[in-house]
Amino acid sequence: MPVKTTLSHRITALTALMLISACSLAPDYTRPANPVPNAWPTGQAYEGAATPAATSPLQGADSWKAVFRGPRLQALITKTLENSRDLRVALLNIEVARATYRVQDAATLPTLNAGGSTTRSRTPASVSGTGRPITGNSSSANVSVTSYELDLFGRVHSLSQQALEQYLATTEATASTRLSLIAEVANAYQTLVSDRQLLALTQETLKTQLATLERNQRMFDRGSSSALDLAQSQTAVDTARANLEQYSRQVAQDRNALELLVGAPLTDAEIEGASLDDQDVLGDLPAGLPADLMLRRPDIREAEHTLKAANANIGAARAAFFPTISLTGSAGTASTGLTDLFAPGSSSWSFGPSVSVPIFDNGKNQANLDSAKATRDIDVANYEKAVQTAFKEVSDALAARGTLDRQLAAQTSLVKSTQLTYDLSTKRYDRGIDSFLTLLDAQRSLYSAQQNRIAVQLSLLENRVTLFKVLGGSETAPVTE
Repeated sequence: MPVKTTLSHRITALTALMLISACSLAPDYTRPANPVPNAWPTGQAYEGAATPAATSPLQGADSWKAVFRGPRLQALITKTLENSRDLRVALLNIEVARATYRVQDAATLPTLNAGGSTTRSRTPASVSGTGRPITGNSSSANVSVTSYELDLFGRVHSLSQQALEQYLATTEATASTRLSLIAEVANAYQTLVSDRQLLALTQETLKTQLATLERNQRMFDRGSSSALDLAQSQTAVDTARANLEQYSRQVAQDRNALELLVGAPLTDAEIEGASLDDQDVLGDLPAGLPADLMLRRPDIREAEHTLKAANANIGAARAAFFPTISLTGSAGTASTGLTDLFAPGSSSWSFGPSVSVPIFDNGKNQANLDSAKATRDIDVANYEKAVQTAFKEVSDALAARGTLDRQLAAQTSLVKSTQLTYDLSTKRYDRGIDSFLTLLDAQRSLYSAQQNRIAVQLSLLENRVTLFKVLGGSETAPVTE
């Protein structure tokens, strides 16, 4: 029989022996029962908040554009996803986890190494036994397998499965980072817009109060106004000036925070000209059912993959109680010269199985198994806590969603009524019917109502962003291997 054919048959037989299917000692995985109610809370705060939709349209990597439809905000989010260092680190962590899984998974298959060598040696006459020096040559070529573990009890497979689940958990952590980043940019941008409106409102209020102060100064100089009116008017001007500096500072800090999130400097054109009134954020996000939507959240999927990894680790810990069988073998040719290396009769092979049976380890294997089970129980609790936290966050967001629209309507009506009160008070003061204190109170009430309306508008938009985030946002389906 030709040498090459014999060598091929031996390698094939050796490889087939090494690929014996392994049984798994890992427990069958069952997803923990949902530790939350099957329906969202109800009550006055939730009226008009929940919708019957059981599925969300927010799917796909760019589906956040269906929620944040303002062109400036879309451009900022896109720029953030391109430049964010946090997201860049998260994506690199995926690469690390993927490589770690591939390293561990490689152990499930034998590693074949091809080698060859040639040597020339001389044995001196004093030790050759022939009375004269001996010079010799030897050459060899072989394919070898070194210490391949036959995975009869699934230890190697369990470790590979653990690494896979850890990799998938890392991908979900990255999805959470991306989701949070989108929400943070949206909120930071809207906060900047809100503070700019408060700054503009304060500038307009200061302008009005300065005009009132000048008028009161002229009236005081003519003796037709009291020093009290003049002092009260000055107090209003000073208050507005203090607020002006506060909002100027906040606008500058808001811009710095936004640039940090975006990861690049921003031009005035990228962030100016917007108003809370024209922030086009989708107002009707579907709530669905807890069991349907809660499990779409990447943080919950991350917790479940971590739990599956702990479950697989139990299998590896159990397998440590059983014998470990390793194989070392090689097949090739050998001769005293390169010209005869592949000649008939030059084939060589070696095969060396080894068995390691645990007899006494002072409780080490049992301790490892106990640790693996305890870790699995910890991860069950962490998974359930993640579900409960998600339920609470969605419930809070729905409660806010059910009240903020009505609160904004009431606050808008309050602004209109205080504006009317201020206009009437101005006319009555000009005619000498009311005191300046009445006009000043009306002016303060209007300013406060306008400030509060901007705050409620911001809260309403932030609630839309929160719903986008807590309902799972735009993240895609879990990664599978």
